Parts: sequence; structure tokens; C-alpha cells
Amino acid sequence: MTDHDTDRDNTHDTDTDTRRTAAPATEPDAKSPAGPEKRRSPRGQADGMAVAAFVLGLVGTLVANVVLGPCALVLGALALARNTTRRFRAVLGMALGAVDLIILATLATADGTLSWTIGG
Repeated sequence: MTDHDTDRDNTHDTDTDTRRTAAPATEPDAKSPAGPEKRRSPRGQADGMAVAAFVLGLVGTLVANVVLGPCALVLGALALARNTTRRFRAVLGMALGAVDLIILATLATADGTLSWTIGG
């Protein structure tokens, strides 16, 4: 290699280093308050958990109670622990989740299956 080639490689390396040092300077601008991020408050998340617990518990009485029942119990308990404003829905979701598990236990002991049908 000639000296000219070596200089060009060094120039290229310094250009790359300059770009690397310039990049972090622009990142804080991207996180500036000019573009507010929309975050849900912890209470809003707890309210969503209460509604989800109710819906999962309700749907779990019809289908997939082995999965949806425990999910309803956990989400309802988390919503209550996070002081939700929708306490009744969280408690109702937990109650429906418990009913799902009772239905599952009853069916498993009655006929040895984990599913049920209407009229069959």
C-alpha cells in the first residue's frame, strides 16, 4: 500500500468515528418532550386488567376453562392489588374464574373429560 492509500483509510476511519460520536448527540432530541409518549397510568392498566378478568372468566365458562379460569383469577387479583376503580368487575372476574375451575373439576370427576357439550 502506498502512503496515499493509508491516508485514505485513516480519513475513512475518522469519518466513521465522527459519525459514531455524532449519533448519540441526536438521540436525546428524539426523546424530547415535543413528542409526548402516550403511556397508560397504573390505575388505567389495573382497570383494563379488571375488565379482562371479567371477560376471560365469562368466556371461560363456555370454552377453554382450563386456561381462561386461572387467567381470570390472576388478572382479577392483580387488578385488586393495583387499586382498580372497577373493583366489582375484578371480583366478578375472579368469581367466574373460580366457577370455571369448579366446572372443570366437576366434569373431570363425572365423566373423565375436560370438555362439555349442550344436549349431548
